[in-house]
Amino acid sequence: MPRPLRVAIVGAGPAGIYAADALLKSDVAADPGVSIDLFERMPAPFGLIRYGVAPDHPRIKGIITALHQVLDKPQIRLFGNVDYPNDISLDDLRAFYDAVIFSTGATADRELRIPGIDLDGSYGAADFVSWYDGHPDVPRTWPLEAEKVAVLGVGNVALDVARVLAKTADELLPTEIPPNVYEGLKANKALEIHVFGRRGPAQAKFSPMELRELDHSPNIEVIVDPEDIDYDEGSIETRRGNKQADMVAKTLENWAIRDVGDRQHKLFLHFFESPSEILGEDGKVVGLRTERTALDGTGNVKGTGEFKDWDVTAIYRAVGYLSDKLPKLPWDIDSGTVPDEGGRVVQESGEHLQSTYVTGWIRRGPVGLIGHTKGDANETVSNLLDDFANGRLQTPGSPEPEAVEAFLAEREIRFTTWEGWYKLDAAEKALGEPQGRERVKIVEREDMLRESGA
Repeated sequence: MPRPLRVAIVGAGPAGIYAADALLKSDVAADPGVSIDLFERMPAPFGLIRYGVAPDHPRIKGIITALHQVLDKPQIRLFGNVDYPNDISLDDLRAFYDAVIFSTGATADRELRIPGIDLDGSYGAADFVSWYDGHPDVPRTWPLEAEKVAVLGVGNVALDVARVLAKTADELLPTEIPPNVYEGLKANKALEIHVFGRRGPAQAKFSPMELRELDHSPNIEVIVDPEDIDYDEGSIETRRGNKQADMVAKTLENWAIRDVGDRQHKLFLHFFESPSEILGEDGKVVGLRTERTALDGTGNVKGTGEFKDWDVTAIYRAVGYLSDKLPKLPWDIDSGTVPDEGGRVVQESGEHLQSTYVTGWIRRGPVGLIGHTKGDANETVSNLLDDFANGRLQTPGSPEPEAVEAFLAEREIRFTTWEGWYKLDAAEKALGEPQGRERVKIVEREDMLRESGA
């Protein structure tokens, strides 16, 4: 009797779980069957849903319910707290599986090369997100001394950072934020948040709902300068062809023409301001210099040579995420992705790396919303199954499921399981219950491991 197809998925965020779901829905799942192991370096699954989505976005966290249903399937096992490549290498994985899919995502900040970027008070947005989302591998405190703060970027991460900085700690208390984050935000001195984009309203990458949410807080006054509402032919084309871009532009227009109210925290959205230098004294941020830009007819902008200095003492760059390089795999240093064709990893020679695949942000870069990773996963899995059907996969030496557990035990690697996630989930909900909160996130890795029974 033929054994099931054995597949390892490295990364248990949405991309990896969608790949597992696509495998389970395939004809191969019925005959000869599939057996899937997810490896995740964090003790808990769900990737950026747990550690990249702002805590006041429970709607997006609702995606976890759908991901849960996939991980509940008996053909899937979770090995949490297992790091690639330190705990398990590509060669190790090849010994146990017919195929390996990498779905490790992107967690680092993309560089912004302007003078002063390394000054004290200049931060990467990804690091701040990790702090307020209770990531176990970052410091427990965050300096929130600045009264005036700049956020560079006009995507949803920039909005998340600006919103968390502009809200009060008590506004965020009903969410799952851990005690250290609540205490840190209580000490936050920010009164003015300035968000800067180098292009215009039609080019902003906000999603309409996220943008409108800014205005729902009783403590945040959102301010848009009417001078920044400008469109050229390229911008008008963008609005005609993209409903979301049009909705964002309309929201910004409405905010630009209204009277400024008296909510205690001011959040300014600036357009046509390109950051050119972070100003410093004694090694610390004391301001931001921007160059005014103008539309060139195509929706792009050019510098005008007109500069302005902004009085801010902390700066967050939210100009995109970057994936970590994966050892043993080819790498495109410019895009921060693994080269691929339809999810098949492509070596420098142009040959496919046998039995090795990618999906999600490690494949196409950190663009698009969570739902976009579904199509990615379907294409990758389709090509993996085509390789299986045509005998192009390698044959592992030890395909028995228990061989992996024996390997991890021999290496003395403490790993969490899907059953362990249910225990951790229950422990976090129990912490929240006395305060009438859905959960309080457990932060320390050792505490997560203990509550998971690892």
